[in-house]
Amino acid sequence: MNTDNRNIANDEISLKELILKVKEWWDYLLSKWKMIFLVGVVGALVGLGYSFSKKPTYTASLSFVVEEEQTGGAGLGSLASSFGFDMGGSGGGGIFVGSNLMELFKSRSMVEQTLLSGVIVEGKAISLAEMYIENNGWRAQWNESLKYKNIQFLPKSNRKKYTRVQDSILGTIYHNLSNNGLTVGQKDKKVAIISIDVISGNELFAKYFCEALAKNVSDFYISTKSKKSSENMLILERQADSVRRELNGAITGMAVANDNTFNLNPALNVRRTPSARRQVDIQANTAILTELAKQLEVAKVTFRKETPLIQIIDKPILPLDKKRFGKAKGILIGGFIFGFSTILYLLIRRVLKKILT
Repeated sequence: MNTDNRNIANDEISLKELILKVKEWWDYLLSKWKMIFLVGVVGALVGLGYSFSKKPTYTASLSFVVEEEQTGGAGLGSLASSFGFDMGGSGGGGIFVGSNLMELFKSRSMVEQTLLSGVIVEGKAISLAEMYIENNGWRAQWNESLKYKNIQFLPKSNRKKYTRVQDSILGTIYHNLSNNGLTVGQKDKKVAIISIDVISGNELFAKYFCEALAKNVSDFYISTKSKKSSENMLILERQADSVRRELNGAITGMAVANDNTFNLNPALNVRRTPSARRQVDIQANTAILTELAKQLEVAKVTFRKETPLIQIIDKPILPLDKKRFGKAKGILIGGFIFGFSTILYLLIRRVLKKILT
């Protein structure tokens, strides 16, 4: 019984001491309110200055759907299922399954190909890479360095001939865009609409890059999906052209043979052999060409079916959505950070002072 009473008393003393300690710290901070306030004001001014110096950002958005020939009864209800999104249609395989669409849009190959696309800015043709470099002020810094001074990224230039320094620069731009400026995905998992968002401090760059990236990925996707049927169609076309040339040659040869046997003695049958052979060639080539023509038409139909339709819904239209760091936001955040840091500094300094004394 006595032990329980002592525990209760100790608990009451501990709670009382805690309240007194909190009050003591509170009084100490109140005594330093001028310092906290002044530092907070300085922080607010810093935040305000940052809001003025921070450049606004622009967001270019593009949305599209992909429609292709479906098998297994899925129909048009499974738009973009080839991109790996589960729309409730039939399953299927391929290179565009799961999250591969996101990786394709954000892949280094597609981004660099887009950066080397040419655009017209102020009447001059430049690449998007050069536009990015100018926007970020890199060119002004490079003019003072012999290593970077003469580096250029011309539109549609041969990527394989780039130097190590050029590869490094493109890699830096790629990482900046993929980590901070490029977002790809579905805004609603139930809707087969894919959106691309490009954020940049330059309005024109955001628009041009968004459109060029969509075009490059679209071309790559279409060529990949229809590659086999396209190659098959081209092979059949070459074979049909070859057989047609043989048929034309056989027809000409038969005409020559007939001319050579005009008014020939009916008893001389050997002289008629070339004409007979040409007749056989004509019949054989005609049969082959007829069959190839049928197969070619089937191949063309298959090619059209396997070529997906990429339909753009919304394109980025100027002026783009503009965001900037607000003045009120800068004042609040700056004041809070500086004020809180001051309070933390005062508390730590007092604790250390008590420990050392």
